[in-house]
Amino acid sequence: MRPYRFIISGGGTGGHIFPAIAIANKIKERYPDAEILFVGAEDRMEMEKVPAAGYPIVGLPVSGLDRAHLLNNIKVIARLIKCLRLAKKTIHSFRPDAAIGVGGYASGPTLWMAASAKVPTLLQEQNSYAGVTNKLLAKKAKKICVAYDGMEKFFPAEKLVITGNPVRKDLEESVGKREEALAFFGLSPEKKTILVVGGSLGARTINQSIQGQLERFIEKDVQLIWQTGRHYYAKAQKQLEPYGTRAIWCSDFITRMDYAYAAADLVVSRAGAGSISELCLLKKPVILVPSPNVSEDHQTKNALALVYKDAALMVPDADAGEQLVAVALNVVANESRLRLLSEHIAALAQPNSADRIVDEIIKMIND
Repeated sequence: MRPYRFIISGGGTGGHIFPAIAIANKIKERYPDAEILFVGAEDRMEMEKVPAAGYPIVGLPVSGLDRAHLLNNIKVIARLIKCLRLAKKTIHSFRPDAAIGVGGYASGPTLWMAASAKVPTLLQEQNSYAGVTNKLLAKKAKKICVAYDGMEKFFPAEKLVITGNPVRKDLEESVGKREEALAFFGLSPEKKTILVVGGSLGARTINQSIQGQLERFIEKDVQLIWQTGRHYYAKAQKQLEPYGTRAIWCSDFITRMDYAYAAADLVVSRAGAGSISELCLLKKPVILVPSPNVSEDHQTKNALALVYKDAALMVPDADAGEQLVAVALNVVANESRLRLLSEHIAALAQPNSADRIVDEIIKMIND
């Protein structure tokens, strides 16, 4: 019997790419001879991240619809036809046993052509509000792995399996490393620490909220680990000059997110599905500031799914400048509130997600 072959398609953001790589890593752990081919969008971050993780990738010239300039969609449709041809060629030459879609534009043509070629397909939907691509593909999919209850409003109930979202293995191993982590950032174990993250590109509103009130962290003797993202780092450095390095660690990117989470008593974050899954697994109290610049405002829906269970706090993006720092400093000083938030978010964790998704993939092939 020849080794298994899998196509994994999707991307565009870290929220799609990191779960995809986690699934691939789990497949390789269980089936070392398996062949895995990724299919992504040729100008998106998966073209860099996937090869860096050790997997080959094919790029499609895919793009989303331009709702503001309808005439531009003539080019989009021409590209889509080209993508379907390329996806069909890839499916026929690679001959996968299964195709896995993680959301994002590239997964559309790839999974559609895989299903048309009678290849079993599985979708992994990270968010509490399903993306357009996955909703279109659901009819042809054999299985749909989700992270939230109530997803039958988007997908056929009989295809749903709650598996949670896979997270990076190093993060799962960060529990119990608080002192080691604080030493890595040059911070004190005697003080409360807030971790502020806005993704690899940064979150303008979060950064501006922090920049405008740095003196309040100093006054309250609260430490800060602040990931600005590359677009906002230079300005943050300028704002920090009057304070020296006192209790504020700042960088455009955090290489050791396992340490950042381990050091944090409270996290301030966007409400991407991947980040939320990590926070649930690591039992971290969090203030979510949903990005307003995402399709169907799905980050707000992700955040509210936790807020309704008292498993997180939410500050709307429009209110962050006025409220975020005050809320963060109040919460981090309230030990019983931190403990309750930690207990409630931990109850939503879905451990071993990648394992459970691979179980579903193999079951699907055997069926």
